[in-house]
Amino acid sequence: MRGSRITAVGHYQPARVLTNEDLAGMVDTSDEWIRSRVGIRTRHIAGPEEPVDELAAHAAAKALAAAGTAPGEVDLVMVATSTAIDRSPNMAARVAARLGIPGPAAIDVNVVCAGFTHALASADHTLRAGAATRVLVIGADKMSEIADWTDRTTCVLLGDGAGAAVVEACAEGEEPGIGPVEWGSVPEMGNAVRIEGTPPRFAQEGQSVYRWATTRLPAIARRTCERSGVEPADLAAVVLHQANLRIIEPLAQKIGAVNAVVARDVVDSGNTSAASIPLALSKLVERGEITTGDPVLLFGFGGNLSYAGQVVRCP
Repeated sequence: MRGSRITAVGHYQPARVLTNEDLAGMVDTSDEWIRSRVGIRTRHIAGPEEPVDELAAHAAAKALAAAGTAPGEVDLVMVATSTAIDRSPNMAARVAARLGIPGPAAIDVNVVCAGFTHALASADHTLRAGAATRVLVIGADKMSEIADWTDRTTCVLLGDGAGAAVVEACAEGEEPGIGPVEWGSVPEMGNAVRIEGTPPRFAQEGQSVYRWATTRLPAIARRTCERSGVEPADLAAVVLHQANLRIIEPLAQKIGAVNAVVARDVVDSGNTSAASIPLALSKLVERGEITTGDPVLLFGFGGNLSYAGQVVRCP
């Protein structure tokens, strides 16, 4: 069973930028209150004419172009999202139709903020089993559509966007570029992050999530590195789910990745749920902060109190 590798990444964000000052005109908050608690300055907000599959397709098209891959060469499309309002057609099928991908398997994955790393692991397993040769893995969410814009504790967090990766089977004898996944959940605490109701609205128990993320997850992230045979000190970058700067910074420190670039895209993008990891990774690649072959820890966590991580090699 051969491994797999990421050959290219891409990302997309809507043009509209919502600042902290804008939010201060909508709810009882301020720029200082938001920055001191979550570290966010701005977030991108999609309009009513920009559905989730459009965000996803833009990011995917960029990844395909960067990989030099034609739509007809993709045989599986996986979209991680928790903001697909319609049940069918699913987001993967909608994206495939937008991009002109003929006859792929089309699968949506809903593990909320850990969705992309779950989907990436599933794509890796599929490629290792020989059930596909090239997979388009996308994380896309339109969190503004499920935000409670009257709740100042949650609406300040959320943004919209998408990130994508082209994942291919390794050649014979080639070293795998995606390490073993370390994943799991705490279902008895699943209510700590919720998207419920009609219409659906996002809510969370912020302190419970913060304590869990900063105390329980560092050891799990270190195990992820161990499974790939990579020391945390040797990581070139750490890309955690972009939930809150006050979670990202202590978590990265406790992992022991002392020499790594730590993605802080949350400052400019807010919490984009399943999009946050591929969005932040693509920006690091685009800016040249990491280079081909660098070991990068991807680690998603959040809804269901689920988590999934793997060490990948930068495309």
